Amino acid sequence: MSVYRVIDVIGTSTSSWEAAAAEAISTAGGSLHDLRVAEVTKQDVVVGEAGDLLYRTRLQLSFKYKPE
Repeated sequence: MSVYRVIDVIGTSTSSWEAAAAEAISTAGGSLHDLRVAEVTKQDVVVGEAGDLLYRTRLQLSFKYKPE
């Protein structure tokens, strides 16, 4: 049997929501081990003063819990 932990992370990108999600998973994967599932829970866009767009994707990541 296994135990999994779930955390929320937010990735950002100037190109797309998919790129924002990939950035979040890639960055979190650098310090979390045994990532299992990433579920998109929210997407939004921040509009800058010059009309530039920043895509944000919120994910719930689950990973195998290993107590210390």
